[in-house]
Amino acid sequence: MKKIIFSVSALFCLVIMYSCQSDDNIQIQEQIPQLPETAFKYSDFTFPAHFPEALVLQLEGGVHSGLVDDDVATLGRVLFYDKQLSLNNTISCGSCHKQTFAFADPVAGSVGFQGAVTPRNAMAIVNPILNNNFFWDSRVRSAEDLALEPVQNHIEMGMESLDKLAMKLERTSYYGDLFEQAFGTRAIHPEGLSTALAQFMRSMVSYESKFDKGMENDFADFTPLELAGKQLFFSEKAQCSSCHANGNFAAPDGAFFVTNIDTFSGDVIDPNDPFINDFPGGGNPYAQPQSRGTANIGLDVIYEDKGRSRGKFKIPSLRNIALTGPYMHDGRFGTLEEVVDHYSDNIQPHTDLDTKFRAPGGGVAQMGFTELEKRSLVAFMETLTDANFIKDEKFSDPFEN
Repeated sequence: MKKIIFSVSALFCLVIMYSCQSDDNIQIQEQIPQLPETAFKYSDFTFPAHFPEALVLQLEGGVHSGLVDDDVATLGRVLFYDKQLSLNNTISCGSCHKQTFAFADPVAGSVGFQGAVTPRNAMAIVNPILNNNFFWDSRVRSAEDLALEPVQNHIEMGMESLDKLAMKLERTSYYGDLFEQAFGTRAIHPEGLSTALAQFMRSMVSYESKFDKGMENDFADFTPLELAGKQLFFSEKAQCSSCHANGNFAAPDGAFFVTNIDTFSGDVIDPNDPFINDFPGGGNPYAQPQSRGTANIGLDVIYEDKGRSRGKFKIPSLRNIALTGPYMHDGRFGTLEEVVDHYSDNIQPHTDLDTKFRAPGGGVAQMGFTELEKRSLVAFMETLTDANFIKDEKFSDPFEN
């Protein structure tokens, strides 16, 4: 990548009051990103063999049909951390998705561009290239569709007009060069913004935890407590792996189903569900499950926030889970111990409770873990932390270097 040279004096402000009525009055507060002379290798990754879902993507040398390009992801990195994407230059994507916390936020609700607090917890970003359902209600199908929703959200970043955002970024000293390197044109447009952000997020891959090393050495470095937790996690008693599956420990939502029964939740699929997508080019109307990787886990008897529907929320990846608290869609649990306690003894008898938590006769099947079992499950989940992921410079804030 051609080196971009900027002044050491990186911070300046054009004192122009922003007005919603005028496209010409857009306040810019420019801070120059510090980028390497040669772009980081965002496309240089290969998932280990114990990620069977990666095989579905037909990854070759870490590159999936051009979904990650180094220069495009470089642009995405700058956009991800640039507060100018918010209406008043105070909030970036990285404000609520912090690398130290595996791109989650350590508070129940994140603070938006005018101090308002989001009603849902900011989800961690980990291996989105293996995912095709995003947000707590799984409402979008691609990282491109995900990318600009927070930017336009009236609580999060407030930049409701993408045309005004493009105009704003055109006035900076660096986006023209970055767009030219990424797309061969200096023209800044919403499609390029979403593509670049999506590719940067897709490059956020994590597969170097203690668990991953254990897959290579038969878990020789695991403690007795971690081994016990691993055995319980994959057991019929706990059934954790029935939802947190495969190498990514996430809902198996990448699979296509060819019947009108969602084999993940048991739901009957409504072919008129607007969230159902056909196979590329058309085909089976039941190609995707209605639940879209969500489940009702009995958090409440009556849900104020109904999620996707009927109290169903996305089942997140457990990778780096020890770093991403507080937990659940509303951040109600501060620790993993509280999460395990919920499954052990506190599942609520919601009418649409996931079938795995139903006892014969329709009651709730609490897991009833012993204190030692609880400790072992937490110890095992802590082995999913990838220390390299949270320190990798190519995912860091270029405005702080």
